[in-house]
Amino acid sequence: MLRIIDARTGEPVDAAPARRGLTRVEVHAPGSDTTDLRVLLVADVLVRTLELGGTPVWALLTGGRRQAELRARATALGIRPFEDSTDVSAGLGEAQVIHVTGEGGAAADGVRMDVAPAHPEHPGTPDDTDPAVLRLALLARHHDTPVRLEAAVLEEARATLARWRGAVARWARSPSRPVPDEVRGRLRDAWEDDLDVPRVLDVLRQVETDPDLPDGARFETYAYVDRLLGLDLTRDLGSPS
Repeated sequence: MLRIIDARTGEPVDAAPARRGLTRVEVHAPGSDTTDLRVLLVADVLVRTLELGGTPVWALLTGGRRQAELRARATALGIRPFEDSTDVSAGLGEAQVIHVTGEGGAAADGVRMDVAPAHPEHPGTPDDTDPAVLRLALLARHHDTPVRLEAAVLEEARATLARWRGAVARWARSPSRPVPDEVRGRLRDAWEDDLDVPRVLDVLRQVETDPDLPDGARFETYAYVDRLLGLDLTRDLGSPS
């Protein structure tokens, strides 16, 4: 069961309702800068996590005058569309409400999930970067920790993404093997603990180098986790080695 820290109380709460029902995830992003983009990205991963657990989700965006620009940047980053909350006149009987916002943001009701700011080293850096690289760089730190998008951080994300995509393409040539139960458990323990994506990435690094895992299991593990990460790790399948 996914549990997140409610920023209002500092206490963990269930992100999914105790009884089977709808969870409303509402993003509060008043601008279109890199911090607003990170808020929307964290909400995207939250929605993916809830859906992996079988929870139906209603995803909304409450934005400001630069909402169109934010949506365009989000699309480039592989963030799935969120409905415009201003077009919604009433709720759908949701059993849980989670507001995802920048630090100190307002939320009228429900649980509040705060996202720390993201600072580009130079004003043009994010837009000049491969969107998947930027996505990985923003996910590499826990959502409650600020991110500074320095050149070294982006280069590390670029190298990791290239290595993983190449490895996944090689592993795909081996006979398929299921994701090991122990690995699946560690992954779920990570992302269900306040959406700890950095721990998920650590598990992937361990899977990458574990000599006892067959390549087919590595492939299935990375393909499975990419449903959460959205990094298009299988992009290079079929490409020449």
